Amino acid sequence: MENMAAEVIMPKLGMSMVEGTVIAWKKQIGDPIAKGEGIVDISSEKIEMELEAPADGILLAIAVNDGGVVPYGTVLGYIGESGEQIEHASHAGAESTQEVAAAAVAAEKTAPVSAAVTAENTTPAPTTENATPAPAGRKGSNLRVSPVAKKMAEEAGLDLESITGTGPQGRITKEDVEKALAKEAAYRAETAPQPQGTSQPAAAPLSSTQPAVEASKTASNQEVVERTAVTGMRKVIATRMLESLQQSAQLTMTAKADLTDLLALQRQLASELEKRQEGKLTVTDLIARAVVLSLKKHRLMNSAYLTDQQEPRIETYGHVHLGIAVALEKGLVVPVIRHADQLSLLELSKAIKSLGEQARNNRLSGDEMKGSTFTISNLGAYGVEHFTPVLNPPEAGILGVGAIEAVAVYRGEELQRRSLLPLSLTFDHRVLDGAPAAQFLGSVKDCLENPLSLLL
Repeated sequence: MENMAAEVIMPKLGMSMVEGTVIAWKKQIGDPIAKGEGIVDISSEKIEMELEAPADGILLAIAVNDGGVVPYGTVLGYIGESGEQIEHASHAGAESTQEVAAAAVAAEKTAPVSAAVTAENTTPAPTTENATPAPAGRKGSNLRVSPVAKKMAEEAGLDLESITGTGPQGRITKEDVEKALAKEAAYRAETAPQPQGTSQPAAAPLSSTQPAVEASKTASNQEVVERTAVTGMRKVIATRMLESLQQSAQLTMTAKADLTDLLALQRQLASELEKRQEGKLTVTDLIARAVVLSLKKHRLMNSAYLTDQQEPRIETYGHVHLGIAVALEKGLVVPVIRHADQLSLLELSKAIKSLGEQARNNRLSGDEMKGSTFTISNLGAYGVEHFTPVLNPPEAGILGVGAIEAVAVYRGEELQRRSLLPLSLTFDHRVLDGAPAAQFLGSVKDCLENPLSLLL
């Protein structure tokens, strides 16, 4: 009986993951590989990770090339000994590695397209003569289509039967829908009516798409240093942050907390912890503790405004799942500390450091970045004072932390050197008003200025 090569599978990185992207292979066909060795970088939404080899051997074949986007469970490549048989079936429904590779190549050739298709555009859609004909045998429920592609088509009003799938077994992918949208947008532009008596194009009506068009014209007349496709983590951040600003009533208020006593306590505790080899206690740990204690007092800030049902609702949570924003080279991630309200200061400190290290090493799972009820974003290391952090939907609040500044402050008739910390609280005005938000921020300030309360 012939030995079968080990399959390198696209893993499911989170409960909501539908598909993943092969960023770059670190090995070439024929290279020796050790079990557990990193062989390919992959991503899904805001997660990027290094996939480890499931077995020892050599890389026999690559089924999905760099840039390929495939459903989770798809075979990406094969590892084994020279001459071993390759199983020609992936876990995602592809019948052969050739089909998977063809899907990856098609994905690489199809550039993402941004096409504005709205109900206000009265130009008729392409007729069946202009649309790509559907292959025979793909009617109705027999269509093979990825969940992401199906959702995109439904939102754009596209007929899936008019789209030719380039995925395994004719599966319609996200790139196929984007290509169809581009064709439709091009057709609308070509068939748009021109005003009579002039060869010049009519002035376009003012719309939300006009600035993007003008920006494109301006950029084309200048020397472009670099063009970068908006994909992966950057695309997710761009989408979610824009949605956050468009779909919530955000307001930011600021305050300054006197950290002079807290810094003295932090130095004392840090020294003691180092002696006991229990880690390092940072100012961020103490700020996180102050936020958790304040959220327990002001429950409404530990809420979310949800619109996923017919009637919008506000949900207030009994436990604090604290998000800590971590800046990476390619973007921002927010790992979540579950049940932070049940942790001691030392336990909270260890959790913050552990998740931060996982984030910097691309070891976070999708589930470790979901479900937060409040977020902290610290830009103090960059010298920033006050700023306006954007809400992490559907949370009702996010606290921005700035750089500690040394200032001269009168205390009675005595001029003292004090350390002040700028705080910026952004909250959703749909959930709570200015007064309760100010009370929460005041509570955080009080905890920081009375640091012994953080130890209780």
